[in-house]
Amino acid sequence: MKGYEKYTPFGKITQLTNREWPNKLIEKAPIWCSVDLRDGNQALVDPMNLEEKIKMFNELIRVGFKEIEVGFPSASETEYEILRALIDRNLIPDDVTIQVLVQAREHLIRKTFEAIDGAKNVIVHFYNSTSTLQRKVVFHKDMDAITEIAVNGAKLIRQLTDEMDTSNMNIRFEYSPESFSGTEPEFAVSICNAVAEAIGADEEHPIIFNLPSTVQLSTPNVFADQVEYFCKNINNRKAVIVSVHPHNDRGTGVADAELALLAGADRIEGTLFGNGERTGNVDIVTVALNMFTQGVDPMLDFSDIKKTRAVYEECTRMKVHERTPYAGELVFTAFSGSHQDAIKKGTDYMDETHSDHWEVPYLPISPADVGREYEPIIRINSQSGKGGAAFIMQQMFGYNMPKSMHPEFGYYVKKEADRKGKELTPEEIFSLFEQQYLSVKSPYTLGKHKIHQLGSEDNDSVTEFVGSLICHNEEIQLDGEGNGPIDAFFDALKKCGISRYKFVSYHEHAIGNGADAKACAYVELLTPEGANVFGVGVHANINIASIKAVLCAVNRAMNMQIGE
Repeated sequence: MKGYEKYTPFGKITQLTNREWPNKLIEKAPIWCSVDLRDGNQALVDPMNLEEKIKMFNELIRVGFKEIEVGFPSASETEYEILRALIDRNLIPDDVTIQVLVQAREHLIRKTFEAIDGAKNVIVHFYNSTSTLQRKVVFHKDMDAITEIAVNGAKLIRQLTDEMDTSNMNIRFEYSPESFSGTEPEFAVSICNAVAEAIGADEEHPIIFNLPSTVQLSTPNVFADQVEYFCKNINNRKAVIVSVHPHNDRGTGVADAELALLAGADRIEGTLFGNGERTGNVDIVTVALNMFTQGVDPMLDFSDIKKTRAVYEECTRMKVHERTPYAGELVFTAFSGSHQDAIKKGTDYMDETHSDHWEVPYLPISPADVGREYEPIIRINSQSGKGGAAFIMQQMFGYNMPKSMHPEFGYYVKKEADRKGKELTPEEIFSLFEQQYLSVKSPYTLGKHKIHQLGSEDNDSVTEFVGSLICHNEEIQLDGEGNGPIDAFFDALKKCGISRYKFVSYHEHAIGNGADAKACAYVELLTPEGANVFGVGVHANINIASIKAVLCAVNRAMNMQIGE
């Protein structure tokens, strides 16, 4: 690919002689801050209106967010009015802190303080860009001049806070060295130390230092080094809450967030499903549920992921992609045959052992834990294996085929999927099962019949079958004896010339419960030509179901369906 030579590799590798993050695990949830209503909203083709913002705000509260960035009130009258609506309508719960964003510019800061008047809990989040490239290309300022902008902003915010009646307000402060990912680590520490001093941060009133990867420039390990360097070198670490705000330009927003937690970050700003400028912000749903799969309580509730997705799609008019982790339509679906087989074995194992732990291959989380228990895990197309169709028949229709039958039925399913060139629905799979087994009526159908047990109920008892077969409108009388209904029916078939079939295996189970339950029998025969063929019989009486299964297998063999 031409043109790669003009790009310079990211060279700001932080020199850590005692790097600690690679040896850590995420063991607790961070402080979460949703920026859906600000960072996410500004990236929409059609930004949310007031009622949509309120609906999204309420969903964020339902999920469990305690810090929510609601807007940039100094940027426009619309943003200002939305913030005032939340405050004046008393829509903000007492345990939720709203966050407002503002550039470190005097008139914007003053406008912001007008907007937040009356809010019970609020974070004033101010920022200015600090990166090498921005200083060089946009601002034409050196580090001292950039630091002066941040410090002046901090002093004004401190002054306005002191002047405001805060008897019923709790105002906290957050500063972002914007484009932290492209800022020299030493300068990021230096400017934040100056801001903390100017605003008067202490351990009782810690400042939030938010470290945005406004544009991703490096692999996640480099970002983790930057965060760990910051955490280890910032003054009075106990007076600081370290936050990260990863974007997703390189597709590694989740990795940046997770490694930043390992590196010492306390807080994550992001959006539902990763909405945001360009390629988006970090997807908080994914980060939170990744923790959940590791046995860590994420302190956010996505147990009804479908509702969260529906609110998101309604308010943003964006769509959650089918492959989005945990929430996408297809993320709990297996088309691959080997995957289907492993999932079926895993679910069977869970049922058999009543395990306290989730132990199903290919599914890192139980779909039920995010409210998706009714969605099909296994779906069938031409790439699917023999176990997938069997899983569908068992889970949705109650037919628990013996394992030895899976290849035979799977052959027909794959053939039909190839013919149609698309995914088969469960109903289409059942229709195929019905066509291949339950509706086979030729050349023979069972006429009137009786099954008797001769003698006492002991090991020497004999079962007698007396009845008829209908073949091409002709009735064939038959009778036979054996050690059970199937054996007696076999004997009767031999006497009327249907011979040379050998019994291989038999399985049975109930379909349904209570008075409406029926018996389902599966019989495997070896045909005179040496092929294995299955038959299925369903009836309220297990003896009749067994005989119907034998006749089904004989009919199928005679119709030369095997191998087609």
